[in-house]
Amino acid sequence: MAAVMKLSHSPAFSPFPFPKSSSKLLSTTLSFPLFSSSFSSPPSLISRRPPTSFNLRKRALLVVSAIGKLSETELVSIPTGSDGLESIIPSSPGIYGVYDKNGDLQFIGVTRNIAASIASHCKSVPDLCSSIKVGLVEEASADRETLTNAWKSWMEEHIAVTGKIPPGNETGNQTFVRRPMQKPDIQLMPGRHVQLTVPLEELIDRLVKEKQVVAFIKGSRYAPQCGFSQRVVGILQSHGVDFESVDVLDEEHNYGLRETLKTYSNWPTFPQVFVKGEFVGGCDIISSMAEKGELASLFQK
Repeated sequence: MAAVMKLSHSPAFSPFPFPKSSSKLLSTTLSFPLFSSSFSSPPSLISRRPPTSFNLRKRALLVVSAIGKLSETELVSIPTGSDGLESIIPSSPGIYGVYDKNGDLQFIGVTRNIAASIASHCKSVPDLCSSIKVGLVEEASADRETLTNAWKSWMEEHIAVTGKIPPGNETGNQTFVRRPMQKPDIQLMPGRHVQLTVPLEELIDRLVKEKQVVAFIKGSRYAPQCGFSQRVVGILQSHGVDFESVDVLDEEHNYGLRETLKTYSNWPTFPQVFVKGEFVGGCDIISSMAEKGELASLFQK
């Protein structure tokens, strides 16, 4: 049978797209407040005993307290240009408020990746995105309840002061929550037991040369299965890169890919990012280039 590169069906989007594992890397040059359960929690919350529902709720309240009030959080201007937001806004979980050029709050959001969310808003509604306020939550503390309670605290404070909900959070308003269809992950073969007519290495070579940017990651682009893959996806998204993704853990449709790709790229770890057929690097290299502002020019070449 002929070898194929088949597109998988993408899962439905969830407003809380939590991956099974996540990175603890935080990249920021601004003094955003960061909650850390390891420093802020009382001894009862950091013991080796499994957390109870009471302790989880208590921890969530501690996070809200640590983030601080919306009114007391620094308002930061969103940079213009094509250098991306990664250098000043971290790809970390937390809450954020988006303000227009008049200083009016337009939307309060909660996300697993602040930089990617802000980049998406700037692309879809640039006229409404002039500055932001950010409250970071450490990866280890960023469960659904913690983030939701933090979001509620800012929302309730704003309503108490102004008597109204931010326009972007009103029922039926999809200005900020509407999301474009995202690309599905690429599958290199129709099934594990289907014999290919060309070597897998040749399929890899065709893919990276035909597509502008290809990221080989652990897990899907919607739910990366390791923190390094999550970070790379976040960086690419925050730079507005139109990239293809391939799940190296998909043993059904990408069987043998991990070992073959290691040989092809002469690189032992994942993720791996290719740009115009050339291997660029893994998480450390991509992160370093993002911090130095070198990625934007790379993608524009």
